[in-house]
Amino acid sequence: MIVQRVVLNSRPGKNGNPVAENFRVEEVNLPDNINEGQVQVRTLYLSVDPYMRCRMNEDTGSDYISPWQLSQVVDGGGIGIIEESKHTNFTKGDFVTSFYWPWQTKVILDGNILEKVDPQLVDGHLSYFLGAIGMPGLTSLIGIQEKGHITAGSNQTMVVSGAAGACGSLAGQIGHLMGCSRVVGICGTPEKCLLLTSELGFDAAINYKEGSVAEQLRELCPSGVDVYFDNVGGDISDTVISQMNQDSHIILCGQISQYNKDVPYPPPLPSAVEAIRKERNITRERFLVLNFKDKFESGILQLSQWFKEGKLKIKETMINGLENMGAAFQSMMTGGNIGKQIVCISEETSLLSL
Repeated sequence: MIVQRVVLNSRPGKNGNPVAENFRVEEVNLPDNINEGQVQVRTLYLSVDPYMRCRMNEDTGSDYISPWQLSQVVDGGGIGIIEESKHTNFTKGDFVTSFYWPWQTKVILDGNILEKVDPQLVDGHLSYFLGAIGMPGLTSLIGIQEKGHITAGSNQTMVVSGAAGACGSLAGQIGHLMGCSRVVGICGTPEKCLLLTSELGFDAAINYKEGSVAEQLRELCPSGVDVYFDNVGGDISDTVISQMNQDSHIILCGQISQYNKDVPYPPPLPSAVEAIRKERNITRERFLVLNFKDKFESGILQLSQWFKEGKLKIKETMINGLENMGAAFQSMMTGGNIGKQIVCISEETSLLSL
């Protein structure tokens, strides 16, 4: 059977901006037979995420993420349906997910890398398992639980950068659900600002491309900042940190403004900002959600419950077609998405009635 796949065509260079042309689509032959322990799956949805930028380099700078290889199939978060199984845990028709799903229309996989998912948890919206009811949701929830130190009723103010993205759009809502009295988002377009305040429950939003972020923060956070959910790093974060309170906390989720630069992770703060951080005893510890796997199951159930109760609004930007993976990645890296960026490879019609 002939299937399509996406391979890494070229590397952007450690200091370069990724473009769609770094990827290419090619056809390959899928074997007719599968071996014991394997399954054949049809890909439904694939995820593009900021962390993947590191995988485009020869050296990811990280011990838990391996680089993509030139002319080899690219992989990442994916959801699909089993078409044939020789693995005891799976049968035809099961919906499954993996963090290492090849960017391919159909694929034969070792069943051990797959996890079954229950469509009921997402009311049939399977792509949510790649976003709010998946790794971005867990990153936001566990990050806030472990590093945010939020106490309900203590009048805390949270600021979220990259607030209209996959993690940021959830983090602000979770901050409120866990007891923050004020949540302010920072993003890059008027449309995103309006979405944060009109649909996602943020108390205020700042467009960092208009006016002074520092002045707007002072106005919108008169009591200072107690918790900062940082998705971006760079100048925006330096501005937020300088307005943080004594003994406050930074949740270091991502540093997308720094991903096209050859700097260590997390990037060091400028000396003046680091001096403020130390003087005010602001915590800024590296946070890696994979270190909290024991909390994944309860986290997914909590996120699903909030979603079903209408307390967690889920936004995603959907692009269709495997041939658009590169374009989707480039768009996501430049803020073209609202919520989670997803690529639909094929649809599963049996769930539309759920």
